[in-house]
Amino acid sequence: MAEVIWGLATSHVPSIGAAMDRDLTGTPAWKPLFDGYGPARAWLADRTPDVAIVIYNDHANGLDPAAVPTFGLGTADRYEVADEGWGPRPVPDVIGAPELSLHLLQALVDDGFDLTVFAHLDVDHGLTVPLSVWTPDPGEAWPCPVVPILVNVIHYPQPTAARCWALGQAIGRAVRSFDGARTVGILGTGGMSHQLAGSRAGFINSEFDHMFLDAIDRDPAALAALGRDDFIRRAGSEGIELIMWLIMRGAMNERVRTVHTAYHVPASNTAAGMALLDNTPAG
Repeated sequence: MAEVIWGLATSHVPSIGAAMDRDLTGTPAWKPLFDGYGPARAWLADRTPDVAIVIYNDHANGLDPAAVPTFGLGTADRYEVADEGWGPRPVPDVIGAPELSLHLLQALVDDGFDLTVFAHLDVDHGLTVPLSVWTPDPGEAWPCPVVPILVNVIHYPQPTAARCWALGQAIGRAVRSFDGARTVGILGTGGMSHQLAGSRAGFINSEFDHMFLDAIDRDPAALAALGRDDFIRRAGSEGIELIMWLIMRGAMNERVRTVHTAYHVPASNTAAGMALLDNTPAG
């Protein structure tokens, strides 16, 4: 039986990856953000799982925006890094975990979740930046194989927070019924508050972000009760990406331990947050 050993919630702002790729992490503009990642990276260094599940959204790089599924899952052996208009990031391609992918697919469909299946998928910064937040110097390969799970946070109507919470719980059940790996890490990506266009472009709500960082540990059910309008009004039009954190949290135990949190404003007109949660009983 496999188990989720930790959950990592982190922003996937593309400029975070660009700062790493261009060796800017020690500059005054970026150092506070990357200093905040340090304790989480140190803790994770000794806790590499057999497989990682990454919950993210594509940004019209791997998928055609004319057909965006509510939920999707990759089943490939390998995922190439997408060219987002200025060449692919200089990071390794992502090795897949098709055995776990197919197990999750069947278990989730049987549990009432209809997923779009991607036998081929290029992955963009939504997935590679969180991997870089976890592992800044991957060398020739990321720490472990990855199962990508995609969520529509672009086109209305996005899935509700409650539905994402329920999907996470279903993923947790599916992982616990899997015999092909012993340990699983799960990453929920996106956010925090930000709005990229319109009259509120540049909007950030630090009060809401800090509330979310606190409640993702102790009261995720309250976050799952938030509606789409709540996210858009309080966190900006792109702040609804935080529903992907709830999928991560739903896959974990009812009680977890917060290892580390970090928060920084701004990062590309975005509030960038992190929450690392220990799911092991000893935690």
